Amino acid sequence: MSITTRTGGAYIPPHRLREIQQSITDTSSEAYQRITWEALKKSINGLINKVNTSNIKMIIPELFGENLVRGRGLFCRSMMKAQQASLPFTPVYAAVTAVVNTKLPAVGALLLTRLVLQFRRAFRRNDKTSCLATTMFIAHLTNQLIADKVLALQILALLLERPTDDSVEIAVGFMREVGALLAQVCPKANNAIFERFRAVLHEGEIDKRIQYMIEVLFQIRKDKYKDNEPIIQDLDLVEEDDQITHNISLDDDDLEAEEMCNIFKYDPDYTENEEKYSAIKAEILGEDSDEDMSGSSDDESEDDSEEESSEKEDEDKMEIIDKTNEEVIELRRMIYLTVMSSVNFEEACHKLMKLNVPEKYQPELCNMIIECCSQERTYLKYYGLMAERFCKMNRIWVDNFIGCFREVFETIHRYETNRLRNIGKLFAHLFNTDSLPWTAFEIIRLTEEDTTSASRIFIKILFQEINEFLGLKTLKERMMDPYMSESLSGMFPKDNPKNTRFAINYWTSIGLGALTEDLREWLRTAPQQRIKPDDSDSESDSESDSSSGSESDSDNSVSSSDSYDSYSDSSSSRSSSRSRSSSRSRSRSRSRSPSPRRSRSRSSHRSRRSRNPRSRRSLSPRRSRSRSPHRSRRSRRSYSSE
Repeated sequence: MSITTRTGGAYIPPHRLREIQQSITDTSSEAYQRITWEALKKSINGLINKVNTSNIKMIIPELFGENLVRGRGLFCRSMMKAQQASLPFTPVYAAVTAVVNTKLPAVGALLLTRLVLQFRRAFRRNDKTSCLATTMFIAHLTNQLIADKVLALQILALLLERPTDDSVEIAVGFMREVGALLAQVCPKANNAIFERFRAVLHEGEIDKRIQYMIEVLFQIRKDKYKDNEPIIQDLDLVEEDDQITHNISLDDDDLEAEEMCNIFKYDPDYTENEEKYSAIKAEILGEDSDEDMSGSSDDESEDDSEEESSEKEDEDKMEIIDKTNEEVIELRRMIYLTVMSSVNFEEACHKLMKLNVPEKYQPELCNMIIECCSQERTYLKYYGLMAERFCKMNRIWVDNFIGCFREVFETIHRYETNRLRNIGKLFAHLFNTDSLPWTAFEIIRLTEEDTTSASRIFIKILFQEINEFLGLKTLKERMMDPYMSESLSGMFPKDNPKNTRFAINYWTSIGLGALTEDLREWLRTAPQQRIKPDDSDSESDSESDSSSGSESDSDNSVSSSDSYDSYSDSSSSRSSSRSRSSSRSRSRSRSRSPSPRRSRSRSSHRSRRSRNPRSRRSLSPRRSRSRSPHRSRRSRRSYSSE
């Protein structure tokens, strides 16, 4: 494999290159020097490409670890290429050059010389891009005191001598970078430059865009370059007294770019030069740095291993509990943004599944879907379809939504009417599509004591939506399913007639009275079912039990039998009173006092009425008819007057 070409020939894999290096024992041979040259070029180029503001203090010692005296041409070429490719990093490259220039001034002088020559060439060729990059680099080298202020003033004078759109634009950009330093070091020359800018602006021969740039430059000067500092704090690495300034002007004729430093050249004194640079490196980085590093490497490795093991043990012992709920808040934020930014429910479900929500936070996903739905002005089927897709995807989501349904129903009094309506329609959609089992209704107990106004509204909206989707016939079949009787027993209570009447009235008021036929039948037959076991008791026992007024179930049955007896007695007395009143009206009896038999019937009615309130209604017609003798007397008087 040939490595004798200028560029090193074909690509050599790293392992093959190491084999070649090991096979070459003569360090002064040309082949060995060429291999080391290629390695030096790659190393310098890689370090310059990865330098930035945060790692500049770590990259600079590595740069000094390479032979920058032998590779000064490689350093300058890599620096100029990197700066031209990324102009925002120009202050970083200038700071690296400033540090290298304090220890190796020849490297800084070569870089500045090449920049001046490149500016001359680009200016003659009207290469605007190259001029912009070169002048920006020279401006930051001037700020770092590597280049003299005279060079900056010469460039500005050349650009503004015969102003064109491009030259004035380059001058404005150059002045924005170096203007703060010139205002401090040479204010008179700085004022003269701005006067020239003002004259160019008043002449009006340049483009409007360039005129606006000059006006912005004057505003920057007025603000004292607060946004264009010469050197930012993180890149101020060299003391002003330690910096070496090169007096290179724009019209120097003896400038040499030393292009031969960019290519490999055999060095007969390679070993001696390497030893000299090793001494320079030791002086720059510290004389005992290598020895200390080699001598203490084993001890440090042992100490590091012990420290790492102790740290791992401490981490295992330490258990950090986050009580700030930052993970939950961040998860809810991501879910909300995903739901709101999706076009349809399928996209939303796909994105939410990609979040890989931990199992312990899966209920939060269900709660967020319900919360987003409740915040809408009107119910959107988008949320119902999303919840349906999750429920039909995995049984885990069904359990989570059932838990959310239970939690929502228990805290339904906290929601406003609009939010309550949206949540009710969301769960109605899930029950309509059988995404949730109807056994979840077991948490609902429809009694006056166990419900609130909010929960009754919620149940109304929920079942009206289900009825609208399924139809009353299908809904009734579902409700009458024997398998569902246990789960729906709370909504159709049969434990107490009071609760039964409340449930019947509620379902009827919301338009679902057809669901209460079973309850109505039970309410009709329940008193008779409770009377049958008591028929064998004596009549005296029933009368004594009814007078005691106890609240037990047997007492209730007896009192109900008394009420039926009083109702029959009152009806018979009412018929007898009607017959007597009619006979008196026919005979026109003049006696006003009632008979003893009639008074006895009145007293018996009063006593029975006091015992049973239902018997009061039976007495009202008798009272109206008891006055019939008076009416007959008035009518007889009218006849006599005639």
